[in-house]
Amino acid sequence: MFTVLLTIIAIVLFSLHLLFNYNENARLFRKIPGPQGVFIVGNALEYLVTPVELFKHLRKLASKWDRMYKFWAFNIGAINIYAPDDIETIISTTKHNGKSHIYTFLSPWLKDGLLLSNGAKWQQRRKILTPAFHFNILRKFHTSIEENTQRMVETLDKARGKEVDVIPLLSEFTLNSICETAMGTRLTEEISDAGKPYKAAIYELGKLLVQRVTRIYLHANVLFNFSSIGKKQEKCLDTVHSLTRKVIKERKEYVEKNGFDIYETDNDDTVFLNQRRKKTAMLDLMLLAQKDDLIDDDGIQEEVDTFMFEGHDTTAAGLTYCLMMLANNNQIQGKIFDELREVFGASERSATMEDLTKLRYLECCIKESMRLYPPVPFISRTLTENVKLGEYIIPKGTYCHIHIFDLHRREDLYPNPTQFIPDRFLPENCIGRHPFAYIPFSAGPRNCIGQKFAMLEMKSAVSAILRRFQLVPVTRPEDLKLASDLVLRNSEPVYVSFIRRTI
Repeated sequence: MFTVLLTIIAIVLFSLHLLFNYNENARLFRKIPGPQGVFIVGNALEYLVTPVELFKHLRKLASKWDRMYKFWAFNIGAINIYAPDDIETIISTTKHNGKSHIYTFLSPWLKDGLLLSNGAKWQQRRKILTPAFHFNILRKFHTSIEENTQRMVETLDKARGKEVDVIPLLSEFTLNSICETAMGTRLTEEISDAGKPYKAAIYELGKLLVQRVTRIYLHANVLFNFSSIGKKQEKCLDTVHSLTRKVIKERKEYVEKNGFDIYETDNDDTVFLNQRRKKTAMLDLMLLAQKDDLIDDDGIQEEVDTFMFEGHDTTAAGLTYCLMMLANNNQIQGKIFDELREVFGASERSATMEDLTKLRYLECCIKESMRLYPPVPFISRTLTENVKLGEYIIPKGTYCHIHIFDLHRREDLYPNPTQFIPDRFLPENCIGRHPFAYIPFSAGPRNCIGQKFAMLEMKSAVSAILRRFQLVPVTRPEDLKLASDLVLRNSEPVYVSFIRRTI
């Protein structure tokens, strides 16, 4: 009996091996370079490591192969790319707009919001939400961002001279900013109290996602939902959705009492929502769209969940590494301060939009920081047809993982790639650079809809901090222990010391 059972198992495994490895797609896939896999399970065992070890492993693989490498496990095939020509082929058109299967693991959280949706729904939602990031609305947002910036600076003033863990501080700033701008919701005590567990739950959800992705057996919902990881995710989702429901409720109550805050735009005669296009906050745009039956309550919830996450977490990560790098590069920090003195003199007035536009060297520094530490280090697509990348034909159905972190550190694009050199982004030094060599906000049709908002927020925060404080290094780049996650996170706190300027 035991012999018969072993024979059946052997036949099943061999049949699966033939099924997975001897078809036209497998023939094409075998030609792509990559680490050697194990019978049936492929490379799956390599990824059963901690998030920090996984991050290091991915960097090691990228350094071994110049443009791409493959990964496979059972019947799952994926390529990992980090060369600008290949990335342009994949993300510059709408052909491969569809996110890869791993994004479906986010659907209990973000449902079918802008990050996860595809096709006609994605196009309609993008059309509804794009006006929320018009220049005139950013100008209106700027006032709220400046108020939050000043509150953050006052908090830092109380901790001056101490080693400050900047991650929670910056997360609070960006969460407050996204609530008070895109959501149009003043932070009541109830919402503020919910902010801390919300941020903790976001962090935990990212960790749980990585655990699920790297454990193939948890890809099946029926197994995941009954696992300890699945139960942890359920608790986190209750926390996250609780806050976003409160935000929506607050705004609806405000609109019922006061109407919408709407601002006309000069020379704009396009039609939107059956009326002359209006410029208003993102949540208000969705509430307006609901009146025209273009979106329902569930749709509003999933977009608020998406933007509350993307609008605060990624920007906080960008600011974290920017402050750390400026603290560790005093000469560059001094050049920014000189630029700030040229624009503001000795005044302590708040920055205007026009002021921030003049801070060109500061912008170069923020861009260089996001080159080294892109807030979203990885995006992924599913190929809808065979695609030729260089000498390889990538078969239809393959997952295409785009490693922005490795792209940004290619020596053929950026000499001395690990060095912090903001001059790389001076206009004269950008001439001739591949248009897909720098994509911290992704690129193509599915680029980040809020990238101008994020840059405004970062310039506002960094300029206000540097006008009042000199940054002194505590955590150094070599101290970082980066972990694989949705957002580029360090596995330990990132510390900076803030010394009050005397001039």
